[in-house]
Amino acid sequence: MALRPTTWSDYVGQEKAKKNLRVILDAARKRGEPCDHLLFYGQAGLGKTTLAHLVAKEMGAGFKVTSGPALEKMGDLAAILSNLEKGEVLFIDEAHRLNRQIEEVLYPALESRKLHLVVGKGPGARILSLDLPPFTLIAATTRANLLSGPLRSRFGASFKLDYYEVSDIEAIIRRSAKLLGLNIDDGAVMVIARASRFTPRAANRLLRRVRDYSDVNNLEKVSEAAAQATLEMLEIDHLGLEPTDRQLLKIIIEKFNGGPVG
Repeated sequence: MALRPTTWSDYVGQEKAKKNLRVILDAARKRGEPCDHLLFYGQAGLGKTTLAHLVAKEMGAGFKVTSGPALEKMGDLAAILSNLEKGEVLFIDEAHRLNRQIEEVLYPALESRKLHLVVGKGPGARILSLDLPPFTLIAATTRANLLSGPLRSRFGASFKLDYYEVSDIEAIIRRSAKLLGLNIDDGAVMVIARASRFTPRAANRLLRRVRDYSDVNNLEKVSEAAAQATLEMLEIDHLGLEPTDRQLLKIIIEKFNGGPVG
């Protein structure tokens, strides 16, 4: 079952970003035009893709998804842009992995809604310009520093998604448990939240494993002890560190005397 929020009110946390986004979306709707191009950045699992889905839903727009690594040639991006409908949202994940030549195609598309294509080769080559319908580009990246300056400057607004508060993670776990039909007590919720690394994706992953443990052991209600037993089975400690994480820290501390490692 998909646990991704489908309504604005279901999206817990990131209040600052949501508040500023709300102003942009409401203003765009009032003017009857697509909202400005948006950039979401932050660590993996913090809800960038979910937020992009919700923006499209709030605007009543179609939603197309691709990623930086998937756009290998300029023709790939040209095909997507030329097939956009009026008002549609194009979401590009891992935008920092876009080819620089592909970025050159994006610049006029974002600024003036023009698609410039080179037709033919050699002396007979010519540039064909196509008009694009009004659309919104939403880009997401975990490495905003790797985006080129010219590309960053073409977004109307940029939003950094931060790690969540424990209370927000607990609210997300309770909502997900309800969707999964899981009867869970407050102690178990707190154990999972503490081990989630303040990240919704990790919290939902751990909750699914706790559900597996409770189903196998025929538990009517997930207790704190059951959640703790699940973490021990997965070798995850109370900080959410897995065996590879602890091994890495051990090497840094013992072999490199606390760092630097390089």
